Amino acid sequence: MRRVCVFCGSSSGARPEYAAAAEALGTMLADRGIGLVYGGASVGLMGTLADAALAAGGEVHGVIPRGLFPNEIPHGGLTAQHVVGSMHERKALMAELSDGFIALPGGSGTLEELFEVFTWLQLGIHGKGSVLLDVAGYWDPLEELLDRAVQERFLRAEHRAMLPSVETPEDALATLEAFEPPRLGKWIDRPRP
Repeated sequence: MRRVCVFCGSSSGARPEYAAAAEALGTMLADRGIGLVYGGASVGLMGTLADAALAAGGEVHGVIPRGLFPNEIPHGGLTAQHVVGSMHERKALMAELSDGFIALPGGSGTLEELFEVFTWLQLGIHGKGSVLLDVAGYWDPLEELLDRAVQERFLRAEHRAMLPSVETPEDALATLEAFEPPRLGKWIDRPRP
């Protein structure tokens, strides 16, 4: 793996464990010579993640839409700060630059970015793995929702398995390194002739 994209909050969240996990992940990626791709901000978990990777000598690529400058405050010390015109361009470039995806805790932006790459994998648009880095049980409700979608036959179990959850940065990276995209057909039930 050359680079991993990490989705996470532009807020630090309510628990100190979130920032500790972001710092540990950023440091670990740099120590292993794996570049970081992230949302380009200097605030919240995004800033903590980037600062940790940079402090450990890592390569860090930020991707930020011009319109978010006032809110997310672009990081000024990155290896590369890619400024794009829209959120659509941001997600496409983040995916292009990355070999896999990790989701730390975050809000609606994190969820939206995560679900786009998860859907792209399900549709066969790319073959890159995604993993939830579950800090202090943050992702438990999302996992319950995905399991419910399987029970209610809106999501195949094989597709659900393409978004695993782990509790440590080491396990997140190991999960991505071991990922093999499944060869599955369309999930929609088709009427029988």
